[in-house]
Amino acid sequence: MEGAIDCGLTVEEAVGRLKYTHWALRRLHAIFIARLAAMPIYELKMTFSLHGHYCIEHVDGIFARVREMRHPPFGMDVAPHEALDFFFDEIQNAGDTEALVLGLYEKAIPQLVAAVRDQLEVTNRLYEHPTYRKLRHLLVELEDVEAYGQQAIACLVDDAARAKHADWLELLDQSVANFGSFTGTEAKTEHALAAQFSATPYVYDGKPQRDERFRDSYNMGVNPEAFMFRDDMPVRPKTLMMSFKRLREIDVPEMMSSIITETEGKPLGYYVDMTRQLWDEARHAMMGEIGFVVNGIDWTQIPINFTWSLELNTGLKPDERHAILFSIEQGLMGKETGKEKEWELAVASTDRVSELIQDYDWADEILHAKIGRDWFVKGFGTQAEAVEYGQQCVYRGFLQRVSAYKEAGLTEHRNWWPDLYTAACEHWGVEPDAHVLAYDEFYDTSAPDLPTAKV
Repeated sequence: MEGAIDCGLTVEEAVGRLKYTHWALRRLHAIFIARLAAMPIYELKMTFSLHGHYCIEHVDGIFARVREMRHPPFGMDVAPHEALDFFFDEIQNAGDTEALVLGLYEKAIPQLVAAVRDQLEVTNRLYEHPTYRKLRHLLVELEDVEAYGQQAIACLVDDAARAKHADWLELLDQSVANFGSFTGTEAKTEHALAAQFSATPYVYDGKPQRDERFRDSYNMGVNPEAFMFRDDMPVRPKTLMMSFKRLREIDVPEMMSSIITETEGKPLGYYVDMTRQLWDEARHAMMGEIGFVVNGIDWTQIPINFTWSLELNTGLKPDERHAILFSIEQGLMGKETGKEKEWELAVASTDRVSELIQDYDWADEILHAKIGRDWFVKGFGTQAEAVEYGQQCVYRGFLQRVSAYKEAGLTEHRNWWPDLYTAACEHWGVEPDAHVLAYDEFYDTSAPDLPTAKV
């Protein structure tokens, strides 16, 4: 009773704070997604997918809550203070990985965590329970983000990097002081803010980058789909091909980051759903990594190509990329060559890990097909027309480049399957099957997961 009597913000005070939190989350989402494709470090690429998903989900929740509190959403598409945008512009334009990590995880996230905690402490749990619930949920996930960020800083930022960026970090602190903290309630200063990284306007970099663990990234020397759906191949080796397909999905968040970043003016729900799908695809890539690990395979010895995200991001428009993505998602709904078939193969293999991976991968892809219908088809025409458009875009964005990679000396399209299969057989304690070992089909006439597109 004492808490209900003594504690509480007015509607105006609560909304004022929520608008700061809303804008911080919105800018963080944009940064995580925009910096994802060109981030070479695998773990950060996956993490940016998750943290971007967290941020946009809570943007949606806070936006809805503000509208419930006698406040129409006018003004929520601009920063509540210009110095808040300066702060995030600097982080968005950070010139190297160390600066980006420090800006996100030493400055932005801890400040936001502190602001949410502060608002929770002064929020009346009875009068303003809907806000209290949303902030509690937000705080749980932000604390996870903060904990991860501290680990990332410890791994990636040494004393030399911190010294290099000391003046820039002080500039970030000054900008925070100018907008009165992430609550917007503290006394505001008037520091003269001289832009450093943001002095040059931000330009999205969609060319995917991978770290040194990824080798021969143009290699398309093995066609896993053709192997998986051949009746003359045994089931157990097919789980290896499925693990490859899952890990290769690292290129989907790389590509989707370009669609989300370069598509403006959509309803908030579009960015919520598309970022959810982006995070799901990152999860699938990590599932593939697990599939290899449990079978004793060093995945860094396998060429995980980035040709799909490279060609789509650098050669096609956002709507063309989305058309190809939609066509693929619809194709994966087929019973004989789609996700249901992959799950059946995993079940038949008696590999429990593979079964679970394919079970959830199938469930996710059904959702993704719906997301495509909701956000692409409705703005295009009929579903059949959308799929046909995606098929046409494949020719321009993918197939014609396969031979060009080899001609340019970027890869020999080496057949890595015999090495992978031999290593797995050694782990399984069995002799390799000569017929399986001899598999040698590659992507000279078809695109991954889009078998109807032929040259």
